Amino acid sequence: MQTITLNDKRKMPIIGLGTWRLTGKECEEAVLSALKLGYRHIDTAKYYDNEEAVGKAIKRCGISRKEIFVTTKIWEDEHADPEAALDASLKRLGLDFVDLYLIHSPVDERLETWKIFEKLQKKGKCKSIGVSNFTIKHLEQLMKSSKAIPVVNQVEFNPFLYQKELLEYCLKKGIALEAYCPIARTKKFSNKIIKEVSKTYNKTPAQIMLRWSLQKGVIVIPKSANNERQKENLDVFNFEINSIGVKKLDNLNENFRMCWDPTDEE
Repeated sequence: MQTITLNDKRKMPIIGLGTWRLTGKECEEAVLSALKLGYRHIDTAKYYDNEEAVGKAIKRCGISRKEIFVTTKIWEDEHADPEAALDASLKRLGLDFVDLYLIHSPVDERLETWKIFEKLQKKGKCKSIGVSNFTIKHLEQLMKSSKAIPVVNQVEFNPFLYQKELLEYCLKKGIALEAYCPIARTKKFSNKIIKEVSKTYNKTPAQIMLRWSLQKGVIVIPKSANNERQKENLDVFNFEINSIGVKKLDNLNENFRMCWDPTDEE
């Protein structure tokens, strides 16, 4: 599995399995399937209500813990005690640490929470710390109040929501951008350009959209509980979209969101 080196020198697989809306046995089997296929990066969150299922799959898979990169996130109602929140996540996961702990959204308490995140990192409960759904404004506020730069900003990102300014800002600051909904939940597979580029490379629309993000230096976490789809999403390292194709995909942006827009969050 290819990796990206984060600003704290730790390595993170550039493709992971997203698990939002996967719960219980379905989530456990999906994670187990992905790990058997070669995924080494699993993304979960307290809000997803599936940390326990993710932990069970990790325990069952037979793969060394040090080979698996696990991300979880603090939810909006947990900021009164971030350490207790992480301890609860670790207990549900059945793990001694997570590889990456994220602030799930730019809540009012984010600056105070970030200072506690730094302490949790020093304690070894989370190896790296980052944020999710932060805009440039939120990132600037955070970095003004702390020396610790987030290693990752996880946001919604794909050709139809090409957050070019945010990507360029993050790259400049040494923050890795991580894309959720990288294939726009399949809603744009029938787009004319997507179909055209897919045909050119004999690849699926999902593979084209994922490859586009990867070529931008973006980490992707497509979600699927289907073994064949998981395999398909992983099969994106044997081709490269040329500059003409990339430009066509760049021009698809229409600010199309599957999730919420954090822009107006103070």
